[in-house]
Amino acid sequence: MAANDTTEAVVEAQGLTKVFSDFWMRRKAVAVDGIDLSIRRDEIFGLLGPNGSGKSTTIKMILGLLHRTRGRLAVFGRDPTDVEVKRRIGYLPEETYMYRYLSPTETLDFYGRLFGLARAVRKRRAEELLSMVGLSHAAHRPVGEFSKGMARRLGIAQALINDPELLILDEPTSGLDPLGTRQVKDLLLDLGRRGKTIILSSHQLDDVQDVCDRMVILYGGRVRSEGTVDELLEDSGRSVITVPHLDADAARRVERVLQETAHVQVERIASPRQRLEDLFMQIVERARAEKTETSGAQAGGPTAAFLRGEQPGEGGGLIRELVSEAAPQAPAPSGAPAQQPPARPEPARPAASPTPPPAAPRGGADVDRSVIDDLLGGGGGS
Repeated sequence: MAANDTTEAVVEAQGLTKVFSDFWMRRKAVAVDGIDLSIRRDEIFGLLGPNGSGKSTTIKMILGLLHRTRGRLAVFGRDPTDVEVKRRIGYLPEETYMYRYLSPTETLDFYGRLFGLARAVRKRRAEELLSMVGLSHAAHRPVGEFSKGMARRLGIAQALINDPELLILDEPTSGLDPLGTRQVKDLLLDLGRRGKTIILSSHQLDDVQDVCDRMVILYGGRVRSEGTVDELLEDSGRSVITVPHLDADAARRVERVLQETAHVQVERIASPRQRLEDLFMQIVERARAEKTETSGAQAGGPTAAFLRGEQPGEGGGLIRELVSEAAPQAPAPSGAPAQQPPARPEPARPAASPTPPPAAPRGGADVDRSVIDDLLGGGGGS
C-alpha cells in the first residue's frame, strides 16, 4: 500500500515551526523546529519520538488547534483552520475524554449530530462501530463505568463516525490489551487498503512497524530520520539464512563450510521464537473456542460497512438528493401541456370547536423531527 511520489499530498509542511512564549512574549520552548513533511494520500504515516519531541504539537497544528509560528502548513490544500477541512478529519487524542453519564450509543449519536449526519445514518453507524470495537454488549452502560481500555475502544469508534478521509490517532493502543491492540492494527490496515490517509503517533514501536508505510523519527522538534519501514530497519551488516531445523552435527558442518569458504564466523544458531503477541492471541482463541465468558470488552466484529464503502448514498449524497427534489422545475416548452401535480384528496373538515387549533410553527420544514421524536417516543437520541 505504499504510495508513490506522484500521489497527492494530504498534509504538506515546509519549515514548520512552533515556539511557545510566556506572557511577555519571551521564548520559552521550541516545540517544533523547522520540519518538512509530505504525507500522501492512501498511506499510513508514523510519527515517532520520545516524550517532548514535538509529535503532539505537530498533530495539533495539523488539526488547527495551534497556530504555527513560522513556515507553511496545508491540509487538503487549505489552511488547517478551515472548517471544511475539519469535516474530513477524524481524531483520537492521547487521552480519552467522554461524557461520563452518556452511554456509548448516546456518545456516538452526539458526535454524529456534530457532523450533521441524518438520524438513520447515526443509528446505523453507531451499531456498526460498537460491534466493530467489541462494545455492543455495553451499548447502554454509562461511559463512566468503563475501564481505560473500553473507553479507548469507544474513542476509536468516535474518531470514525464521520467516515473521515484523514484519520489522526495519537497513541491509539494506549490502555488496550493485546487483543484490542491486534484489532486496532488490523483495522488500520483495512482502512489503508480502502484508501484512507492515517497519521499514527505511538510509543509502541512494534505497532508502528506493523502498519506504517513511512515514518519520521523526531527528537528535539526536528526530523532525525525518515523513510519506509524497510529502509529504516534494514541491517546491512548481517545476513540471515533460514532453513528447516538442523541437528547439532549439521549445524557444525554448516559453520565449518562458512568459515572455510566465506571466512566468516557464525555468531549464533538457534530456533526462531514466535512473538509474544502471537502466543497471546493463540491462548485467547482457545479460550473462545471453549466458550469462556468475560465481562470486559469482547472481540470486535469486522470493519463497519460504511468504512468499507458498502453504503453509498449517505451524507452528502442524501443532501444533494434533497436539494435536487426541492429545486424548482424547469418551465414546460411552448405548446406542451403543463404538468399538474396529482390532486390530493381533501381532508375531512373537523367539527366546529370553541377554540381554534394552534397554528403550525413557522418554518416547520426546518424543524429537527428527531428531537420531537425523542421527546414523544423516548428515543434516547438513537
